[in-house]
Amino acid sequence: MVFASPRHFMLLSVAAAVATIVLKTWAWRLTGSVGLLSDAMESGVNLVAALGAFWALTLAAKPADRTHHYGHFKAEYFSSGLESVLIVVAALAIIHAAIGRLQEPQPLEQVGIGLAISLLATALNGLVAWVLLKAANRFHSISLRADAHHLLTDVWTSTGVVVGIGLVKLTGWTILDPLIAIGVALNIIVTGWKLFHETASGLLDRSLPDEEQRQLEQLLASHETEHIRFHALRTRVAGSRRFVAFHVLVPGQWSVQQGHDLCEQLEQEIATALTRTHVLTHLEPIEDPSSWDDQTFRWEQG
Repeated sequence: MVFASPRHFMLLSVAAAVATIVLKTWAWRLTGSVGLLSDAMESGVNLVAALGAFWALTLAAKPADRTHHYGHFKAEYFSSGLESVLIVVAALAIIHAAIGRLQEPQPLEQVGIGLAISLLATALNGLVAWVLLKAANRFHSISLRADAHHLLTDVWTSTGVVVGIGLVKLTGWTILDPLIAIGVALNIIVTGWKLFHETASGLLDRSLPDEEQRQLEQLLASHETEHIRFHALRTRVAGSRRFVAFHVLVPGQWSVQQGHDLCEQLEQEIATALTRTHVLTHLEPIEDPSSWDDQTFRWEQG
């Protein structure tokens, strides 16, 4: 398979989730460890989330149409929102199972082979997470980034489970097993909250990150002269796309062609500096007082 789009990478995540579910469930069945059960349940969440992300990426890739003039890029936030909810649901289920085991502790069996299988699944998740993070940076995809961070969380929690079960084997303290599961669940809830916050920020049309905002402002400043000015700069991020709009003020005696050429140059430079960016410019005569009426972005202040 040629990985030419975010959807192809998400299929890799789906395959990895299926493989780790099989491996971790096998490890749980061998040992009877509720900690390993919690780990397997988190992999089940990974699978559902990856399938949801694949759907969202498919929708986000659709071109603009009559009812969606700005495209479908925000569909990616549906998958990250779904993933945050599923993470919390899985964590609550893990806590429920762990409380039952706290009340009735049980000895673990075949710990050695069970941990070996779990470590294999953990290594697979770590490799896929690394691949997804690189792809997320390449495609500026929140879905790939969310899935990668979720897998990395899975890696750390799995490592904690393995260490904890090893301690159970060495000490004989079976109560450590459900306590480890509860710790895994709490860590999962923190991850879910972070994903939810990132999703909410995207749906509220958050502006470009500070570093990219400064880069944009510096680019415009490099073109400013006594007769060329800019204002009313507005930016927003929608999934993997960026949207930039601003006003360009030039001498009123300029020809339409001169103004058009300047706007085209600016749009091209911004699109080159900030990939996957749609730029909208508005040309105004610099001598007209009304051109300066909306030079700042106004918002309600409490």
